[in-house]
Formats: sequence, structure tokens, C-alpha cells
Amino acid sequence: MRMENSKGRKRVVILGATGSIGESALKVACDIPERMEIVGLAAKSNAQKLAEAANEVRPESVCLVDETRIDVLRRALDYQPRIFSGEVGLLEIACLTNADMVLVAIVGTAGLRPALAAIEAGKDLAVASKEILVMAGEIVMREARENSVHVLPVDSEHNAIFQCLESGRGLSAPKDRGTEAAPTFQSSDVRRIILTASGGPFRETPRKDFDSITPEQALKHPTWNMGPKITIDSATLFNKGLEMIEAHWLFGVEMDRVEVVIHPQSIVHSMVEFADGSTLAQLSYSNMRFPIQYAVTWPDRVPNTLPPLDFSKLSKLEFFTPRYDDFPAMNLARRAGETGGTLPAVMNAANEIAVAAFLNRQVRFPDIWRIVEEVMNRHAPVAHPDLDAILQADQWARNEAQGCVKSLNR
Repeated sequence: MRMENSKGRKRVVILGATGSIGESALKVACDIPERMEIVGLAAKSNAQKLAEAANEVRPESVCLVDETRIDVLRRALDYQPRIFSGEVGLLEIACLTNADMVLVAIVGTAGLRPALAAIEAGKDLAVASKEILVMAGEIVMREARENSVHVLPVDSEHNAIFQCLESGRGLSAPKDRGTEAAPTFQSSDVRRIILTASGGPFRETPRKDFDSITPEQALKHPTWNMGPKITIDSATLFNKGLEMIEAHWLFGVEMDRVEVVIHPQSIVHSMVEFADGSTLAQLSYSNMRFPIQYAVTWPDRVPNTLPPLDFSKLSKLEFFTPRYDDFPAMNLARRAGETGGTLPAVMNAANEIAVAAFLNRQVRFPDIWRIVEEVMNRHAPVAHPDLDAILQADQWARNEAQGCVKSLNR
């Protein structure tokens, strides 16, 4: 059994190194080099950007999934790391012998297999990809327990909940790795997990105007700088629906104890209300370097160059009830999470197809919810599915959603 050295340098592989989370993780590594060393970087197809990142932090291994771009990667590198390629290469770099942790920041379903491979190889998992736990939370958390590894949240909301739960119970990392996938707490101590949401760009937009929303408008998030798919999910509030299911699996609480509140300032990243009525919240400026660093250095808190909150400049912190009827994503997600089985994977896959169709101007903004609901209604969920059943449901949902897109274009 591997001993956990809370004061040592964490050796990290980043999957999705050229995205916004990957970029933030690189900054964290440069900010706290005594605590974080990057030993592997992986990207899908951006060979030039991957090479630039590798040249900066010089990991021993890199992986480019798009094998047609390997020559571009080799020419752009100014040193000679070990190079992996293809889907097989992604699995291999996720299992590097000298890695302690794998940060999964791959958008969509592509991160699921490498995440499970990393767990089976005994690596702690830092999860920035919602789809991993939405699609296969039951499998991921079970495998983590059986392999005595930790699943640590990188989403700002779930990292905040993680910190609140720790503070509420005075928890710390065990000296030896135990059988829990995350620090334990008594579920009965928690009354509610409260996820905060900025509300996206259309928080105050009347429902009657939704049909005329353009992709350009939906991509203008008021707080965060993210990739297009996640940004559209923030506009529809599907991101919050996915986070509800993610919280259910990460923290082992029922869906009816996971709630959402609109908080436009994005300073309070989430809250936990305990059984005695006390509520703990985690606050910081909106910067993904905060949760990434804590996932890497947990259970320690390490100084960095990030700005502390200046409360004298915080004029107000507002909280509102979500417009559930106008933004039905959260109700669909609650239904998927409560039903379980393959339904969350179906919801996620249908949403991916619908978002892509909206960005390609094939469907209107409200059609995203309509397509997802229609595909969910057609599905017969499989309880306690294995990975193959989940992936089959995912592909079925994509095909069904494509059919819905075509029917809307007739």
C-alpha cells in the first residue's frame, strides 16, 4: 500500500492540457513548484499548443490523441520526451508509473476510460470533467474504493463543497490509504448541499426571447472563460444539472438533498447546510487555480500568488431561486439522477449533440432542452450498468438526438 506524504511534491498527469483547465493547472504548477510536478501532458489535436506547454514545464511524457498531428508535435518540441499517441496512448499516459495523480480535464465522454485506467493503476483522480461522474459515477466511486485511491473534485463548486464538508467535520487525510474514495463524513450530518450558479448570460432574459438567442450571445459568459460546450451548458443551466448528479456521487447524498441557488457574483462557490442549521460556504475570486491547487495539495493549504478577497470591494452578494420552468435542465437532471442507471449517460449524450447542433445553427436555443427531454423519454434505463452498457446507452442517445435534430430541420 502506497503511503501518502502530505508534504511531498505531487507528480501529476494532465489530460486535456490545452484547454482552459489545463492552462490553469500549468499556472498552478509554476506557482507552487515545490508541491506540484507535471510528469505527463495529453491533448486531443492541438499539437502546437501541447508542444508549447511541454517546452515550458518539460514533462517526461506527452500524448497527442490525433495521430495525424504527431509529426507537427515532434517538430515543435525543443526536447525529447516520450511520446504517446491515439486512444491507446491516452490510456498509457494515464497510468504512468511515477505519477501520483491524474487530472482529467477532457470535455465530454473521452475522459472516462483513461480515468478508470488511472484508478486501476492506483492513481488519485482529480476530476474536472463532469461527464465522468455523470455517466459512470457508480462505477468510478466503486473502483476508487476498491483500489484505495481518492477522487478529488476540481470543479469550483464541488471543491467548495469538499472544503465545507472537511471544515464541518474537522477532517484530514489519513496517514495510510484506506478504503474510502474521499474523506468520510456522516451523511446524516448534512441537510443540504447547495450549488451556486452564476445564472449565465440569460439570467434575466424573458422566456419569450429565448427563440432568438444566437450562439454568439450564448457564448458570452458573465464570469468564467471556458470552452464553447461548457459555456453553452452554463447558458442553459445544464452544467448545474450535471453538477447536481456529480455531487450525488462524489459526496454520497441523495438527489433531493442537492439544491441550486443563483449567485451572480460567483464569489460563494457553494455551501453545505448541516443538520443543526449551520451553513458553511467557501468564498474566493473566480479563478480555477484555487480548486486545482487544493485538489493537488490536499489536505495541506499552501501559499500562492493568487489574490485574496478584498471584502471592502465586495458591494453585495445576491442569491435567487432558479427559474426552473424557463430553464428545465435542472429538473431533467434531477430526474436522471434519481432514476440512475443509464439515464444520466443518455441525458449527457443527448445534450452534447443538441449543444453542437445549436452552435452549428441547426436548432434554436430552447430546442436543446426539448431534444434532451425527448431522448430521455424514449429511453428504457438499465439499472446498475457496466461500462459497456453505459457506452451503448451513450451511443444510442447520440443517434436518437441526431434524429431529433434532423426532424427539427425538416
